[in-house]
Amino acid sequence: MPTIDSLSDRLNEYLDLQQIKEVRRAYFYAEQAHDGQRRKSGEPYVTHPLAVSSILATMHMDHQSLMAAMLHDVIEDTDISYEGIENQFGTSVADIVDGVSKLTHLEFETKAEAQAENFQKMVLAMAEDIRVILVKLADRLHNMRTLGAMPPAKQRRIARETMDIYAPVAARLGMRDMQVELEDLAFQSFYPMRAKYIRRAVVQARGQRKDMISSIEEAIRQRLVQEGLPGVVSGREKHLYSIYRKMKAQRKSFAEIMDVFAFRIVTDTVDECYRILGAIHNLYKPVHGRFKDYIAIPKANGYQSLHTELFVARDVTIEVQIRNREMDAVASLGIAEHSHYKVYGDSDSAVGSYNRARKWVLGLLEMQKRAGDSMEFIEHVKKDLFPDEVYVFTPKGRILELPRGATPVDFAYAVHTDVGNSCVSCRINRRLAPLSAPLESGETIEIITTRSAQPNMAWLNFVVTGKARSSIRHFLKNQQRHESIELGRRLLNQFLGHYGISVDEIDAEKLNAVLECADFESIEDLLEDIGMGNRMAYVVARKLKPDETSGESLKGQKPIAVQGTEGLVIQYAKCCYPIFGDQIVGHISSGRGLVVHRTECSNIRYMRDDPEKCIYLEWSDVMDDEFTVMLKLEVASHRGIIASLATTVSATGANILRIDMGEKEGQLATVDMEIAVTDRVHLAGAIKKLRALRAVSRVIRV
Repeated sequence: MPTIDSLSDRLNEYLDLQQIKEVRRAYFYAEQAHDGQRRKSGEPYVTHPLAVSSILATMHMDHQSLMAAMLHDVIEDTDISYEGIENQFGTSVADIVDGVSKLTHLEFETKAEAQAENFQKMVLAMAEDIRVILVKLADRLHNMRTLGAMPPAKQRRIARETMDIYAPVAARLGMRDMQVELEDLAFQSFYPMRAKYIRRAVVQARGQRKDMISSIEEAIRQRLVQEGLPGVVSGREKHLYSIYRKMKAQRKSFAEIMDVFAFRIVTDTVDECYRILGAIHNLYKPVHGRFKDYIAIPKANGYQSLHTELFVARDVTIEVQIRNREMDAVASLGIAEHSHYKVYGDSDSAVGSYNRARKWVLGLLEMQKRAGDSMEFIEHVKKDLFPDEVYVFTPKGRILELPRGATPVDFAYAVHTDVGNSCVSCRINRRLAPLSAPLESGETIEIITTRSAQPNMAWLNFVVTGKARSSIRHFLKNQQRHESIELGRRLLNQFLGHYGISVDEIDAEKLNAVLECADFESIEDLLEDIGMGNRMAYVVARKLKPDETSGESLKGQKPIAVQGTEGLVIQYAKCCYPIFGDQIVGHISSGRGLVVHRTECSNIRYMRDDPEKCIYLEWSDVMDDEFTVMLKLEVASHRGIIASLATTVSATGANILRIDMGEKEGQLATVDMEIAVTDRVHLAGAIKKLRALRAVSRVIRV
């Protein structure tokens, strides 16, 4: 068990005497604050913050982080306040302690909601000071090491949360050592039997593989000596959870996963990394397509290394990672290696890791502001927490890393939110390509934008990055709000017109009373609710009518004009497919806005004459929309009939959206056709051309 004296001895390696005294003072302050408190294991509570500080000391974290680790549970578990810590140890330490304290559990309706809310708070705390998450990760690591004292149900819950959030965050910050230990501990707690069997198999395999690993290591060392290249060669063990994950994802047996031997070579300079790669490729034959240069193009978390796979014997392949000492330190400690918090100079690798982590956190902060709630936010973030990157180029040669499966729309939003919001098409390697095309590493992407463009709801079906998804939803929500307000204004004005007033002439006292009763802050909120169909316009109008108005007549109401530009809040019913020129009526549907039907539609017939449920509608004089129509045809079945029908419809200028051959009865068959037309005249022309075909016996508009 660590003691404050043993920790102080380790801190002599990189902290000065005054800083060590400050850390010791924080320890004795925490010891006094937690006096009488014990952990589930029965140990004095202060052993936990001391262990958390020891974990951070192995990363050579600064003295303020160590002090905050000593004090991280003081605000939550004792009577000491933020101000008390600030007076004793300064604002920086108090802010880190406060940030960590805010990441503790609150009570929510569901565990998923609690997890999402905690992660959202974590992002806000990380944006203030990145050291908050480092202290929290060290806190979680020590809790996982001592998880055995908890009840089984709580062990599984904490293990699941660690696998879902804390281990991926450690990976995203480049802290591989932390990630590996968190994953293995969580795996052993969540799947104890699976972990036990895999560990046993690893121990057996290790004995069988020992001679081969030693001989390959020696062969690599001798080749480096021959070439005069410095390098420390070591075999690299796969950890339990990565073995389990690969077996599950790749559907391979344990033996197949363990057949690949892994080695790491650590040298002094970047130049020597590439020279060692050449020497290794001369020693063993490389596997085609399995070389990756993460030095020239680092991973999103700052990781840098050369990766190559080699054939050693007929059935044996090896993985080799080659990097310098700085890169090796960053690969292990990630952002914690960044010397921003240290007393000695910066390294390029560590600074790169820190800058990428800061950029990621700021991106999360932007997503958090756009998200509607914590559940939506964490849905966006999960894509970024499990990246399998592709690296693509802008036309000017800038490299962007995106998750595998990313599309040009994801690329556009990665460049800038405004570029994403205004993109209309793209070129991949100078050729026009669909916006939904998955991107491949090495491609050059050019986004074509126009000022009048705006995000399409269909993009949500194929974008994969959290930033793109949250930006599109944010834009659509704002667009829908604006459209709902305008529709709500038109609906309310229609009913207020029976009392001789409009929305702009409503009595202020009556309006305030309605807003207060509905818990709305402004009239825009009320109009949006009406436009979305959540509140009936005639009921609101009745509450807002002038006092001198006694009666009302809703008969003979003036129709509302449908302009075709209402967007998300006016929808055309799928049961009757109304088009420009049809007689139409509107039904307010809760959450959907105004749904337009044809007046003869059977689904609206029972409420058509009820002015409280239906709105009289008419078309505007000019409509630019295309309308969908369903046609059912009876045709004489013969080879080429579908092509003949499609050619005939296309010749009229109508677009074919779908065409299906239905049941056959002898030589007769039914064909369902979905086409897009501009109005009734256009539709009549298309039907006339179809009826003129000899094979067509009947055409019905559904």
